[in-house]
Amino acid sequence: MEFVLNSAVQGVQLSGIRRFTALVRNTPGACSLTIGEPDQNTPEAVKEAAKAALDANMTHYPPNNGYPYLLEAVSKFEEQTHGLHYAPDEIILTIGATEGLFIAFSTILNPGDEVIIPTPAYSLYEAVTQLCRGVPVLLPTEENGFQVDPERLKAAVTPKTKALVLNSPNNPTGCIYTKETLDAIHSVLQDKPIFVLCDDVYRTLVYTDCYHSFAEYPDMRDRIIVIQSFSKPYAMTGWRAGYCLADAPIKQRMQVFHQYAVASAPAFIQPACAAALETDTAPMVERFRKRRNLVCQRIQAMGLEAQKPEGAFYLFARVPSCGLDSLSFCEKLLKEGLVGLVPGIYFRTEGFMRLSYCYSDEDLNQGLERVERFLKTL
Repeated sequence: MEFVLNSAVQGVQLSGIRRFTALVRNTPGACSLTIGEPDQNTPEAVKEAAKAALDANMTHYPPNNGYPYLLEAVSKFEEQTHGLHYAPDEIILTIGATEGLFIAFSTILNPGDEVIIPTPAYSLYEAVTQLCRGVPVLLPTEENGFQVDPERLKAAVTPKTKALVLNSPNNPTGCIYTKETLDAIHSVLQDKPIFVLCDDVYRTLVYTDCYHSFAEYPDMRDRIIVIQSFSKPYAMTGWRAGYCLADAPIKQRMQVFHQYAVASAPAFIQPACAAALETDTAPMVERFRKRRNLVCQRIQAMGLEAQKPEGAFYLFARVPSCGLDSLSFCEKLLKEGLVGLVPGIYFRTEGFMRLSYCYSDEDLNQGLERVERFLKTL
């Protein structure tokens, strides 16, 4: 019997990043530097809060958008830490940043609406756009130091443009959009009915005091949606917890998708999320800063070209000139050098490869040594 499935689902492929990471895991003896997940465990205070919640039988339905005390905590945290002013009733606790992106796109997109995605970019943005029957419009940035060129942005905007995605610090480059870049983007969009989705999940993990988010432009507050996650800064990837911030009228519509898709985030993880917001992330930032410096020094010594990351825990290096595209090079590196890096093509940018430095110092040093040995064989 032949079934006709949703054409949007049929047109989207499974994640190439996940697929390549699985290939690395299934290669005997391989060292993986592919996944963006902190190597430390969730802080004890966070785990204890969840244990206490279970002991208190917090296993029943919570309010759809999150317990009031947690929404208050998020509101206070964003105001004090990031200078963003969102009331508790403008916040939704989500199943990770992924759900936040899904409900945002589901709320704002109509079939055929265009979403501008600066590349290199995490593949989720393109996939979610397509699943919501939107049209991804890729905006290359590699020739502009991974900054959005305002003239190219202007050229990409059409009457069908509904949204722009900004991920800063960026996955896979670790680069941060400068204030000059953000001002230029603001100048292009300020008088247009275009939403800006600020995926700021790495903003706590920055190595500079010059960080700015597009969410800081109050005159566009009605068109800005901020996506956040507990995963990266608090080593809570497996908890699947995040939140989104949006102007009240937009949030009211987003919660419709949230309610019918997942009902709510689990009750017993919410005290843990509140505890996480009180956790000092400075030691983690310092750990990744040292690893970044090590990786940049080693990569440069190998003769590879890469821009120094200012945030997150990724380095996006150019594939050396050897006649191979990024996928072929990374496959060869894995097979012959027994080390896994993610091909740049999976971020819609050919000629690069992503190295994740959120692994242990031992694994990181071993992986870098293998990369160096492999390069000498080319």
